[in-house]
Amino acid sequence: MTDITAIGEILIDLTQSGRTEQGIPRFDANPGGAPANLAVAASRLGAKTAFIGRVGQDSYGDFLRATLEQNGVDVTGLSVDPRQHTTLAIVSLDEKGERSFSFYRDPSADVNLRFEDVPQAQLGDTRVLHFGSVSLTAEPSRSATLRAARTAKERGAWISYDPNYRASLWPDKQTAIRQMLEPLPLVDILKVSDEELPLLTGLTDPERGSARLAEKGPKLILVTLGAEGAFYRLGGKTGHVPGYKVTVGDTNGAGDTFFGALLSQLVTKESLEELTREELEAAIAFANKAAAITTSRHGAIPAMPTLAELK
Repeated sequence: MTDITAIGEILIDLTQSGRTEQGIPRFDANPGGAPANLAVAASRLGAKTAFIGRVGQDSYGDFLRATLEQNGVDVTGLSVDPRQHTTLAIVSLDEKGERSFSFYRDPSADVNLRFEDVPQAQLGDTRVLHFGSVSLTAEPSRSATLRAARTAKERGAWISYDPNYRASLWPDKQTAIRQMLEPLPLVDILKVSDEELPLLTGLTDPERGSARLAEKGPKLILVTLGAEGAFYRLGGKTGHVPGYKVTVGDTNGAGDTFFGALLSQLVTKESLEELTREELEAAIAFANKAAAITTSRHGAIPAMPTLAELK
């Protein structure tokens, strides 16, 4: 059985890497896309992972497939669209390493994922089915992703979800909030950032905000707090696990590394409900360390640590 199967977008992050002597920005073509990032992060840390998505019939698509394969991710579910190109995301960085995104994606291959493209056997042969909200921004990928999550849930998988908000991909904020909240009754493990928590709940306090989200269904909720680490809620158990201080090179991929690292630890457990506080906090500390290492480097997938590095 596969430990973690991620479904959704895979794309090229054209990430700003500096400037020429004339002041012209330089960009590196890094592999990216939150679900693909998570699959690689977990694979590098010892989990057996797979990815379901769609790329264009172009050199970028070939590069992304090779990247997943080189990182031990099963690509049986990665299909090729002969008509649409591989998605591009322009990632600009400010002086603190914080990101802003522009997407070349309408239309593109990742949005064109249909449920018919999803290998049905994989939905019944995985411990965790993971997705994010970027694949919910357009059809047919939205319907395909939600149907895959429902099917995997019916077959006994845990469902993990990252409502990573990208404003430019939604028609308006109200639509984004409504549709990002819609999957929560399906979800077992939810990760939100400290920026997304007030967007989805109207609350900035992790304790109160996570309680509001828990009412909609998720069993385990993580609120990532950047350099401050992460807050967790599992039923009546709540707490904060501090982060690690590093010199930031680029925050791209940090949240995906955190979530992939956390899931790589949780898949060894029999039940979420029976996790002790000590087990959960150890898994979160492991994830915090992995995310910190990623932020100390540049790019998303290229920056992710191996299990040997964490040890």
